[in-house]
Amino acid sequence: MDNTQPTTGQFALRYGLILGALTIVFSLMLHFMDMQYDQGMAKNIVSMIMLIGVILLAIIQFKKLNDGYITLSEALKIGVGASLIGGIIAVLYILVYVNFIDPNFHEQIAELSRAGMREQYPEMTQEQLDNAVEMQQKFFWVTYPFILIFNIFIGFVVSLITGLIVKKGKNEF
Repeated sequence: MDNTQPTTGQFALRYGLILGALTIVFSLMLHFMDMQYDQGMAKNIVSMIMLIGVILLAIIQFKKLNDGYITLSEALKIGVGASLIGGIIAVLYILVYVNFIDPNFHEQIAELSRAGMREQYPEMTQEQLDNAVEMQQKFFWVTYPFILIFNIFIGFVVSLITGLIVKKGKNEF
């Protein structure tokens, strides 16, 4: 049996890679089922469950392999680190997806936006719709940092709550 203590960096990397792989598999599953443009909440809920589940698993496994001890700081490092790494992988995958796997992605999103705006704002002219969709496409790049910030925020909140619940220092009884 290996007596080396686990490090938070190892766990953040390992579980961040797992989160990234799950994200890619889920996205490819949606792609092959022609559900990648589905506007429902189910996709977001499943993605959130994956993110929260991986962070919880990482923190609990770290505590288990660390002789039942974990500090709040360690839990935060693991959760935020894993969510950052998973977010980076997700952003890189999205870049590959929209440029190579589904090169018509932007046009499809534009058409969905146009249809949604027509339904929500029937008084808009075609020129207004086109301008709105064009602006949306110009600022699509904002999606990438938003994904990272969102992942880090959720990772922080989940690991903070989990860390507060499961923390146990070596001098606590």
